[in-house]
Amino acid sequence: MQTTVLAALAAAALVVATRVVWRAIGAYRITRAGPRRLRAARHLIWRDPGDVRALDLVHGPGGPDDEPREPFRFIEEHLSGSQPCVSVTDGRGRRWRVKWGHEVRAENFAVRLVWACGYFAETTYFIATGTIQGATNLSRARACIGDDCTFADARFELDDPDVRKLFEEHSWAWNDNPFVGTRELHGLKVLTMLLSDWDTKDRRDVARGSNTAIFEHRVRRFRWEARYLITDWGGSMGKWGVTIVTRGRWDPAGFAAQTRDFVKGAENGVVRFGYAGQRTADVADGIRVADVAWLIGYLGRISDAQIHEALIASGANEEEASAFTLALRDRITQLSAFSSQPSAVG
Repeated sequence: MQTTVLAALAAAALVVATRVVWRAIGAYRITRAGPRRLRAARHLIWRDPGDVRALDLVHGPGGPDDEPREPFRFIEEHLSGSQPCVSVTDGRGRRWRVKWGHEVRAENFAVRLVWACGYFAETTYFIATGTIQGATNLSRARACIGDDCTFADARFELDDPDVRKLFEEHSWAWNDNPFVGTRELHGLKVLTMLLSDWDTKDRRDVARGSNTAIFEHRVRRFRWEARYLITDWGGSMGKWGVTIVTRGRWDPAGFAAQTRDFVKGAENGVVRFGYAGQRTADVADGIRVADVAWLIGYLGRISDAQIHEALIASGANEEEASAFTLALRDRITQLSAFSSQPSAVG
């Protein structure tokens, strides 16, 4: 018994020490990187998506016209990140980051749902099979691309050179951005919990890799627009949790099992959630009933058919798509219960 207690205390001390080291490294890297040099005068985290029921969730932000076209030609392999990844060009000369692994389906679907609610998201597609010409001398990606250069089940993410991308030290944090306290930021937090995305690392976690970014788009000749977004949704559509033992990805059964604990209730105009992730308090605390009601004005318009089609387009089979659609509708219904409350008006 005493040995078990000592082992538990040692493990807890190691976790605390590791986090202290991560924070120190992160703070040093942010200081060394210096201030962001943004050109944009306008900062956005959300835009009106229009008629949500008319949106194409099969193709997502890029629509059918931006879908990658063969032939695909190998450029380079990326050795950073948790999953195998390479860069390629397609038949129209556009550059794509191609990723494999257990995050692919979750990421493709999450991008489509948040985009449909008005949030900025990268152009991504699930490509079931294809060939990447010239893909040789690979490291991690060797297990994903055959000797004949064929691949299966990949996420293609558009890498537009005209977009200025600020990652890592120059990204943003949940508690440090121009939208703190707004319904728009709170809506994004609700979607993060809705999708059970536990991997909510931000700029403060740069030592481990931030999953937030700022993309600057030129909207006129001398005008730039800074768009704040989440760039990695790979930790979603499974079980939320604080540790690797309790959380997962792309797990219909685990996702459904936690659905009953998604919304725990409301008190003094603030909604309580059952969610837990890498930054639980930053994501789950302080969400007002009015914030949820506002989000439901968009999220609530997404049909089951759109959700199901987006899941299939993201690589889900029929059984997975049906299970996820049912659980998501249950979660959306829980949120919708707040939209008619008097405190939600305004």
